[in-house]
Amino acid sequence: MTELCGARRRSTLRALKFAPPHAPSIPAMNPTFLQRVIDTLAGRAGTAFAVRLPDGSACRAGAGEPRFTLAFRSEPALLAAAMRGHMGLLESYFDGDLDVEGDIGAAFAAGLSVDLDPKFDMIGRVENQLHELRYSNRDPDQAKANARAHYGLPEAFYRLWLDEPLKMYTCAYWPAGTASLEQAQQRKIDHVCRKIRLAAGERFIDIGCGFGGFMFRALQSTGAIGVGLNNTTEQVQWLHAEIERRGLAGQLQAREADFRDVDAQYDKVVSIGVLEHAGRDQLAEVVRAHADFLKPGGLGMLHFIGHVGRYDTELFIRKHVFPGGWIPGLADVVVEMERSGLEVVDIENLRRHYAPTLDEWARRFEARWPQIQALDPARFNERFRRVWRAYLMGCAEMFRSPTGYTHLFQIVFSKGNVTRDNYPMGREHLYAH
Repeated sequence: MTELCGARRRSTLRALKFAPPHAPSIPAMNPTFLQRVIDTLAGRAGTAFAVRLPDGSACRAGAGEPRFTLAFRSEPALLAAAMRGHMGLLESYFDGDLDVEGDIGAAFAAGLSVDLDPKFDMIGRVENQLHELRYSNRDPDQAKANARAHYGLPEAFYRLWLDEPLKMYTCAYWPAGTASLEQAQQRKIDHVCRKIRLAAGERFIDIGCGFGGFMFRALQSTGAIGVGLNNTTEQVQWLHAEIERRGLAGQLQAREADFRDVDAQYDKVVSIGVLEHAGRDQLAEVVRAHADFLKPGGLGMLHFIGHVGRYDTELFIRKHVFPGGWIPGLADVVVEMERSGLEVVDIENLRRHYAPTLDEWARRFEARWPQIQALDPARFNERFRRVWRAYLMGCAEMFRSPTGYTHLFQIVFSKGNVTRDNYPMGREHLYAH
């Protein structure tokens, strides 16, 4: 089942003398012990894998052929793994000092299933706090810069791997019989429209509207007219031009502003994938803004990634993908909604729908990488590819995990309590179509 690592690794192991407090002391760090460590990890993960060290020696663990191999290219990469755990592994991978050979999805799944206690990651916790000090969304200007760092990438980039023509960059909806990402995203929008009873002639605001996919589909399917609110300059400029190109300027608008900048009240409020960008300490403020955008008696829908319980948001996501982002706990969101005068009408957990969405994004991203790189070789370089591959594939495994605490919620809410007259007593209206 296993093959002991060669004696040549002793010099590499000596580089681990600065291992964190929960790691073994240096006298225990011998080849036999290292083999025992990876055997334990393979047992927890339920996956056979291998580790190849910079000197060429290798270890194998688990029953059967390894599904993947962690190939360390340098001793600093091995030290980074010992010092910083998964962040050390990931950043070594981004820098090309570590490669994952074989099934990279299985590697992410194995890492998630190991489930090491985050309280031992003191370095990661400190770095997360420092990130918050530097990139907090408390300041609207910083919130805008954070949003543009991710969403300000060219529309042509997103067009290559999101659904066409809507370009919805949020969890799709995959009920039985859904055949494609395009269909799943259309069904998500239609599902939301039914939830808030969106109707012809009503005015709605789409907070964090992205490329306007919800607005275009909702106008077409319900006749409702809308305003998209977005603080990413590049997306708003593209959306302005697209609304003009389609001749819809009299029915749809795009407004560049912070999510907290309330200008009017609307019949309905839609918020899809925005709450995660409010930031760690802005939850109450942003939920209150959602309430302020809604007319008394109106309905809204809040679609967001949320934790079950209170946890720090993963440092990798904050540092390399969504600066300033923060995943709130479901209970905290509900409390803030109640404080803002909103009644929770319905909560649906769509966690299982996010894994196939991310699977399809990752598949398209990989297949169309040559076209992506051709857009701007300097920006879309190999490091960018590795970061986004880890982001898309790793998040797919996170949402697929049977033991994870990160979910995807849709909360239907009203401003003031609903009555028998303004909202159905059952959920038949969601599925009668």
